[in-house]
Amino acid sequence: MPRLRAAFYGDDFTGSVDALLQFARRGWTGRLFVGLPDAEVLERAAAECDVVGVAGVARSLATSELDAELRPVLQALTALGPRIVQYKACSTADSSPTIGSIGRVIELGREIVGTQTVPLVFAQPDFGRYTLHGIHFAAEDGIVYRLDRQPTMSHHPSTPMTEPDLSVHFSRQTSLPIGSIPFTAYGDDLADQLREADSAAVVMDAALDEHLEAIGRALTHLDPPAFAVGSGGLSLAIAAADGAPSAPLPSHESPPGPVLALSGSRSPQTRRQMDAAVEADWFVQPLELEPARAAAQLDWVLSALRAGRSVGLTSDDVDTATLERPVLEVLAERAAELAAGAAAAGATRRIIVCGGDTSSRVTRLLGVESLSIAANPWGNVVLLTAHASDPAIEGLELLLKGGQVGDVGLFEAVRALGD
Repeated sequence: MPRLRAAFYGDDFTGSVDALLQFARRGWTGRLFVGLPDAEVLERAAAECDVVGVAGVARSLATSELDAELRPVLQALTALGPRIVQYKACSTADSSPTIGSIGRVIELGREIVGTQTVPLVFAQPDFGRYTLHGIHFAAEDGIVYRLDRQPTMSHHPSTPMTEPDLSVHFSRQTSLPIGSIPFTAYGDDLADQLREADSAAVVMDAALDEHLEAIGRALTHLDPPAFAVGSGGLSLAIAAADGAPSAPLPSHESPPGPVLALSGSRSPQTRRQMDAAVEADWFVQPLELEPARAAAQLDWVLSALRAGRSVGLTSDDVDTATLERPVLEVLAERAAELAAGAAAAGATRRIIVCGGDTSSRVTRLLGVESLSIAANPWGNVVLLTAHASDPAIEGLELLLKGGQVGDVGLFEAVRALGD
């Protein structure tokens, strides 16, 4: 059995899945747990896999809540003895001093995993994310923007990005010094540069996969366990360090029948995807949040799915003015009720959940215990198999999609996989 090589905590479910995919593309075996499992379960997975991950919700938590979420997970992962422990964060560096603080994450990682300088790798070139001389860029709809000008992230409802220089951005979240190493300084001594850095953490450049591979090789020369923070690009860097070529994942046959898409995302790209689904003859309407109307909506959803029509439920046009609880909580609860109801009724075996925070909460509410990769049909789109004690949820095919992920025709393309 392979020895555990790396472990990671994902700050939301869509990001956790992306990390698992990057390792799988280099032939690593892995398992992603929904929350921290019992020590025996985690140790068994560590004995059988190259990498294990724990999907969490830190991205949407207040800074005061991060200790309770992260401390037990980082302690458990470090105890497994991996060479590298990754805190998997969003490639758009979503964070602020008060929400999902990466600064606090750096502090906790240095306290729990080790006091070495923490590499910060947010670039992910295959996903249109680049860091050059510490300035971060992110693509949207085929156009690359500086992070503070990217249409979605500059107006993010929780963590709007106003600063593209990542060392400045993260310095606002901690009193620890944050530095950077530009790609022009990369060489055979990159590991030495990390060891000798005066900063508690350093932002690492990458515009090409070759830059990520150089970072990965440097990480393998740090004293284990090394703690690092970053996107799926960091996962790729770790997995590619031994020079293994990328390889396609095994083929997979999706279950037949209609698809249910539930969106807590207000991303313009998800809106475009829903509009394209309407043109492909999907039923699409706003998600009902009021309990009585939500119950009626489940009946409508089941009727449509049983008739063979795929269904999409949106949240960007939902009236939230009368809610007495945080909108994310209510959206996730309603979406989970619909998903559970559709699965229990046998109306669908394929569910799309849009939005990183929404995906995290819905998956937990469904009682999913762990996830494995079923297929990677194209790009960074990943189909997952759910593992749960509830037979209605066990084996369910899930696509957990970040708001900006996927082409405009994604929903119909996923539906067509079951034909």
